Amino acid sequence: MIDLGIEKLALIGVVALIVIGPEKLPRVARTVGTLLGKAQRYVNDVKAEVNRSMELDELRKMKTTVEDAARDVEHSIHTGASEFEKQFSGASGDTLSALAEPEQAVPEYRHPRKNWRLKQGATPNWYKARNGVRTKALSGAARVARFRPHKIN
Repeated sequence: MIDLGIEKLALIGVVALIVIGPEKLPRVARTVGTLLGKAQRYVNDVKAEVNRSMELDELRKMKTTVEDAARDVEHSIHTGASEFEKQFSGASGDTLSALAEPEQAVPEYRHPRKNWRLKQGATPNWYKARNGVRTKALSGAARVARFRPHKIN
């Protein structure tokens, strides 16, 4: 921004005090401050937009290079596959029958005969009692009575 030394700022302040007067000086200083703040925010927004556009350009370039590389790989895979098919089709039928795997019987699905509703907990009652695990449902009135503060006599 503008390079102002302490002497120049003091001179500007004295001139402003003489021209504007001491009564209006705080209001004018506040207005100048808000305008400088708006200008700085505008400059920061412009810088951020320029940085975003530069990053987008870089991403577009990277996207094109990745797409070109993917096309090259795809082309090499297709050429390799076509060469392999040509070599494989040139082979005799005996090698095909030797390469074929014997068919294996797929096992038939059997239901496990489990009933998830009939689960039984294996946790002992003494453990549940010691750790405060609820084994029975409490009614609303019982819950209120349980947590009601005790009377001190």
